[in-house]
Amino acid sequence: MPRTKGEVETLLALLDECPAGDLEAQDLDFKDLARADTTKSVRLAVEMAVCMANGGGGTVVFGVADRVMGREEAIQGVPNELDVNRLKLAVYDSTDPKITPVFEELYVPEGTGRLVLMHIHPGMPPHTDSRGRGTIRVGTDCKPLTGTLRRRLVEAAGEDDFTAEIVDVPIARVISAVAMESLRAAAAAERAPSELLELGDDDLLTAMGVVRNGLPTRAAVLLAGSPAEIRVHVPYHDWTHVRMMSDTEYGDRADGNDALTVALSRILDRIMANNPIETVRSGPYHFEYRTYPETALREALLNALCHADLRVASPRLVKQYSDRIEITNPGGLVGDLTPENILHHAPVTRNHCLVEALSRLRLVNRTNLGMERIFSSLLIEGKPPPEIHDMGDGVRITFRASALSAPFRAFVGEEATHGRILAVDELLILNHLLDRPHLDAATAAGLCQRPPTRAETILSSMESERGYLLRMRGEQGVLWGLEPELLDRIAPPAQLGDGERINLRAAEIKVLDVIEDRARRRAPGLTNADVRRITGLDRHQVRRLIEKLAGIGRVRIVGRGRGTRYIGSDPRGTGDGNVRPRN
Repeated sequence: MPRTKGEVETLLALLDECPAGDLEAQDLDFKDLARADTTKSVRLAVEMAVCMANGGGGTVVFGVADRVMGREEAIQGVPNELDVNRLKLAVYDSTDPKITPVFEELYVPEGTGRLVLMHIHPGMPPHTDSRGRGTIRVGTDCKPLTGTLRRRLVEAAGEDDFTAEIVDVPIARVISAVAMESLRAAAAAERAPSELLELGDDDLLTAMGVVRNGLPTRAAVLLAGSPAEIRVHVPYHDWTHVRMMSDTEYGDRADGNDALTVALSRILDRIMANNPIETVRSGPYHFEYRTYPETALREALLNALCHADLRVASPRLVKQYSDRIEITNPGGLVGDLTPENILHHAPVTRNHCLVEALSRLRLVNRTNLGMERIFSSLLIEGKPPPEIHDMGDGVRITFRASALSAPFRAFVGEEATHGRILAVDELLILNHLLDRPHLDAATAAGLCQRPPTRAETILSSMESERGYLLRMRGEQGVLWGLEPELLDRIAPPAQLGDGERINLRAAEIKVLDVIEDRARRRAPGLTNADVRRITGLDRHQVRRLIEKLAGIGRVRIVGRGRGTRYIGSDPRGTGDGNVRPRN
């Protein structure tokens, strides 16, 4: 969606810290028009309007160079003779279907004093220029609108829905009692409206929108049909689960073309049969955790079954290795979805009729909560998020086998009991910092799939409101690390050496005493190795500790590489970096 003028002004204030290109996002681009004549400006406006419209809409800021550091140098402005009415008319006349942009002028003290904002609202893609050429916004780039991408846009708009096509057979011939009972049971487990579940089979399917004028759609066959009817009317709806012995050999295989909820149950049962359980004791209670959380598996399998391209002769393939599970379905990501924006993207699907029916029974969520559930169910156990790979003709999601982090899971549970539910963004950042000393806003933005400004807001909130993070100053700008007491609380014991919990506060006091004592004696500062010997911490933990002390002004970091030293702060401004002897 387009950005407001206020949001753009806020971003311009950051240009002394980073180039405009670092602030760009799916819905925001900066373009320099300082050396462009009117003809070039018009052509660029048309190109960017098409790109943004195909990518879901957004704002283009004309008059800012995207690779120049410093606000005064980056903001060149637009020529005073550039007429926004001419730009608006040119975009409308030169696009198909027509795009009607909204232009705003933003006055600034730099350059010509004038920026032009072009706002593009979502339309009915695919859009092209009058010659049939087009691009689509993918991340921060405008990619050529190839045949594959055009098809994805059509599917995302619901204009090519295979599951909505009518099957000219009696509904009674299609319905399977087994499939209907499975559908009702799955819907009841998700607390679907009781008034729906109390309907007869024909009426239920009609209320779900998959039976029209008494005739079933292909979606009805997928949800309520027998395997025999599915093979006839949706021949490429099939699944395969294999237990892999190596990358090329498997020891056990099962196939099927069952109705959707039956297929989901069968595949899930096979996975769970080889999904080890870890038991964690907490007081008088024993809690069991699977290597692969069932919630993550269920949501990923539903995605594969619901969003597959059912016109492609390729099964929904589940490969279960000793160290990972791979779930692959035919058909790439729809519209402008990418692995880099899928977490918070507005929901899109190629099989609208099928997904809408499932959403009425609460089996899928139309607000894209399914992907957040996949991420969260892994992250709350201290496990890595899934890996998502778009192969163009298919999508693969991979879950890596990893051990439960009992301290982290306990921390998440304790926070919840106090009304502090951790959002997926916060979980991603905390998990990233479990074995890394710090991160910056750009790294957090990539992790959370958020714009840099939004990521910085999240980091600041985790510091000031939650008390999870510590802000520090690094060579390249502001960094955030885990608050030492929180690190000591949530890091798995193995990360803290010999299975022992390390008192980071005691290490902090010990290091400060030595550094300040050496400062009083004008002795050289300590190295990372010195601090390791003093505290017993590892290299990364020392970095965390020193950066925390530097962030609060107790220690200074001087030198580079092997020459790096940690010296006392210089509160009296003596300039030598050492603390003067106390009187």
